[in-house]
Amino acid sequence: MISTNNVLHKNGNYLKISEFPHRSHQIWQGTLDSVSFHETGIKSKLLNLDKPCYIIRNEGKIGATNEGYLYPHNQEKTEQAEIIIAVPPISTQQLGDSSFLKSHGVKYAYATGAMAQGIASEELVIALGKEKILSSFGAGGLSPSRVEGAINRIQQALPEGSYAFNLLHSPSEPAIERGVVDLYLKYQVRTIEASAFLDLSDNIIYYRAAGLGLNAANQIEIKNKIIAKISRREVATKFLQPAPTKILKQLVEQGLITELQARLAEKIPVADDITTEADSGGHTDNRPLVCLLPSILELRDEIQNKYCYEKPVRVGVAGGIATPQSALAAFMMGAAYVVTGSINQSCIEAGTSEHTKHLLAQAEMADVMMAPAADMFEMGVKLQVLKRGTLFPLRAQKLFELYKNYDSIEDIPVAERDKLEKQVLRKSLAAVWEETVTYLSQRNPDKLAKAINNPKLKMALIFRWYLGLSSRWSNFGEQGREMDYQIWCGPAMGSFNDWVRGSYLSDPKNRHVVDVANQIMTGAAFLYRIQSLKIQGLQMPASYSEYRPIQF
Repeated sequence: MISTNNVLHKNGNYLKISEFPHRSHQIWQGTLDSVSFHETGIKSKLLNLDKPCYIIRNEGKIGATNEGYLYPHNQEKTEQAEIIIAVPPISTQQLGDSSFLKSHGVKYAYATGAMAQGIASEELVIALGKEKILSSFGAGGLSPSRVEGAINRIQQALPEGSYAFNLLHSPSEPAIERGVVDLYLKYQVRTIEASAFLDLSDNIIYYRAAGLGLNAANQIEIKNKIIAKISRREVATKFLQPAPTKILKQLVEQGLITELQARLAEKIPVADDITTEADSGGHTDNRPLVCLLPSILELRDEIQNKYCYEKPVRVGVAGGIATPQSALAAFMMGAAYVVTGSINQSCIEAGTSEHTKHLLAQAEMADVMMAPAADMFEMGVKLQVLKRGTLFPLRAQKLFELYKNYDSIEDIPVAERDKLEKQVLRKSLAAVWEETVTYLSQRNPDKLAKAINNPKLKMALIFRWYLGLSSRWSNFGEQGREMDYQIWCGPAMGSFNDWVRGSYLSDPKNRHVVDVANQIMTGAAFLYRIQSLKIQGLQMPASYSEYRPIQF
């Protein structure tokens, strides 16, 4: 018998088998020339995902091969190569829920989330869509004409679909939310990503119900699909259940949907997919994924058992997905699909400036913090942003403190106002209010009318001028405003940078969204193979488990 130490010395590859008994009833048959017994060759066999991988032992040496076949053990024969472990081929299409691929017409259980103000740009959506990867256009914060132009461009480039558009909840501006829904219905945008919803609005129910009908087999046909991004059980519950009867009745009375569509809406969930959003960039509750996902999966199963939908709602994950390890972890926890966010805005196709992409490519996991959100400023809602290379989060927090402590601009001490005008706004408060009046007179005249007689609201709107423009400065690369750039970013950005360091993807000029998607999914499939071998008893050094971006 050959001892473990002798095997290691003879192999030089540091592979060994765990001590629990292996009783293989099969033998590997093939040419030994196809077997690699050294680390480089073994790693190449492990990476060949399209073929099975056999771990064999021959004359005390452990090696790997993708060739040959297995046949029953023959007690009479000697000098047979012993098969220790065998794993089948694995495809990236096998990760996640196959119904996600079928429903959205894509090749991966992978999507890119909407980043508002066109950061998730037309170029980004089209590039991914052409490769049958789902991507959501960042319509939040854009004018109706800008969104309409994006719809036309994307639909022209992707006539067969594989795209989505964002519907950002606007509780303080419901007319804007309705306007976006009207555009989506007019141009038959068939998939939307609903985000920042704290409760269901009649607008999103209108979109859902307006796409319902019966097919030739008298089955419910859902034309308008909803992917709901959530981070709280109470919000998830609303999207997992059928639409509220009260809202459906209102829509029927308004002539927006038919009575048949209302009845059908009571038989299906509001959403087809629930994206469980953990610690992410932008709006986030900073939830840990390992706690949040199991909770939402349990909730989904509970509601499914109650309503017995023909097609259960799929549950995916977002927030922290930036490497093959994080993607595989999500799949192994039961995620139907994964969604990436922060990492995509450092890519070439993203609607961000070169300076912003450069800052993102340098970010580490600790280089993020929470700051007041422009769209829900008065409510105290915060979002996660990059703090490296910008003073925005500190300045934005100062604005919120002033808003909390004073009832009007005039109540703020003169010294504070001077500092505000010189260091943050870099304009007089009167000039900022004048620009705000011009903007609101066109976009939201009702809010402007309220602000004229409400000093507290007027102060909030002046502060929102800075919060709103700071993200646009980042996107367009406003020179001289670099220290005020608002860059939505989660810790996943730092994790991604750590993973790609030393590879061709370390340079943001080489980062393409399709390439990033392919690398993460291929790496996840590779790591799944490694874990399968380990579970079956193969012990190997960490170097075998490393997957670094490989230029295809």
